[in-house]
Amino acid sequence: MTRIVYVNGRYVPYADAAVHVEDRGFQFADAIYEVCEVRDGSLIDEARHMARLERSLAELQIRRPMTAAALGHVMRQVIRRNRVRDGLVYLQVSRGAAPRDFSFPGPDVPPTVVCLAQSISAAHRDLKALSGIAVKSMPDIRWQRRDIKTVMLLPACLAKEAARKDGAREAWFVDAEGFVTEGASSNAWIIDQGGAVITRQLGLDILPGVTRATLLDVLAEEKMQLIERPFLLSEAYAAREAFITSATQTVMPVVRIDGRPVGDGRPGPVAAKLRQKFHHFAAISSA
Repeated sequence: MTRIVYVNGRYVPYADAAVHVEDRGFQFADAIYEVCEVRDGSLIDEARHMARLERSLAELQIRRPMTAAALGHVMRQVIRRNRVRDGLVYLQVSRGAAPRDFSFPGPDVPPTVVCLAQSISAAHRDLKALSGIAVKSMPDIRWQRRDIKTVMLLPACLAKEAARKDGAREAWFVDAEGFVTEGASSNAWIIDQGGAVITRQLGLDILPGVTRATLLDVLAEEKMQLIERPFLLSEAYAAREAFITSATQTVMPVVRIDGRPVGDGRPGPVAAKLRQKFHHFAAISSA
């Protein structure tokens, strides 16, 4: 089946999808994006993703290309046209195409909107959660507005590639003081020896993960102890459990950090429970 991509008002075959050579997303990384999980043909936590997209647009002063409802329609059309039951839908908005200049173009330049969908086996992800993943720590060299979901992802690509070469699936960024900020494409969590769930508090240092927010709902309902604070890499090495959260991984256990086993080196019961509970709390919107 030919994949279909939405580009600026048109649904086109994947091979024909293109944006202008002077699009600012291409030349300046002047763009934001969202990735939303598709599960059983439904969108997961759509409202939270749209709220974060609106915030990212506002922080970068990019004009909203259409209403949240219209963007939702685009995502559903792309999901339907690609017959995606389980996977993800990717939505990107750039400032638009204009002659190359560091200054923002005028209000007459429309934003560029791209949307695509991809099937990912839910069974494969669940199987991976049974064994857990390894992560590699890397110095955090990103800019200081990590709370905005921009396409400026070169530091994340470099970290992911270093992790892959080291046999790990994800990278955890570590700041100059030795504290873990977040994963290259996820939020980072540990469970200490006392059973407290620890993750860094929101701020300019990390992305306000949508899956993170929903997991906070789960923790509150389950009356589990949550501590929002930075944690040292050394604390992660000594943790009882560790895991990451993201739209594509939901709750994914971490069993090794820098080659060192976390706990007994197997997925722990808390991460497994949170993963099992997650979709009971997530907002599910029919596609």
